[in-house]
Amino acid sequence: MGFIFGFNMRLGRLQYFLASLGLGVVFIVLAVVMAAGLGAVTAQTSALAISWPIIAMIGLFLIANLMLQAMRFRDIGWDPVCVIPAWIAVMVLDYVIAGRFPEYAATSSHHGTWVGGLINLGLSVALLFFPSGADDAQASGGPPVSRTPSAPLRSARSAGSATEARLARITGGDTARRGW
Repeated sequence: MGFIFGFNMRLGRLQYFLASLGLGVVFIVLAVVMAAGLGAVTAQTSALAISWPIIAMIGLFLIANLMLQAMRFRDIGWDPVCVIPAWIAVMVLDYVIAGRFPEYAATSSHHGTWVGGLINLGLSVALLFFPSGADDAQASGGPPVSRTPSAPLRSARSAGSATEARLARITGGDTARRGW
């Protein structure tokens, strides 16, 4: 259950690749089964009644994919609470720019620009190929991470709220917890 609802888990490169591949295969199998089942009842029901199961399945796939990406970003050492919304915002902005200014679109049939495509490619490559964060160096057999003795370890509770701890970690104000 930790893997299914693992917002706080970490996922290595190989595990992310295999989980993404498995998720794609499961989604394709479910889509074929759903298409066959809905094809049998198409004549008796309206298009609106048929669209709800399709929308639910697509939503479930997107949530599962975002959970995998969040686990992988966390393993890289990036905060998925910041990276994933920024990635979505850039893609939405890219879509709006390509729709408003068609001369900036990649081609006339695309709904995005080259810049958005390169950002999407860069983050996808990062998910697949970036090594794990420095926190895993000791667990993976690397050199032990040295911590400065003058900086005591603090937990998220002692640092205040979770939001304050996250902002301190992002801005580098909580370097005692990182170890690098």
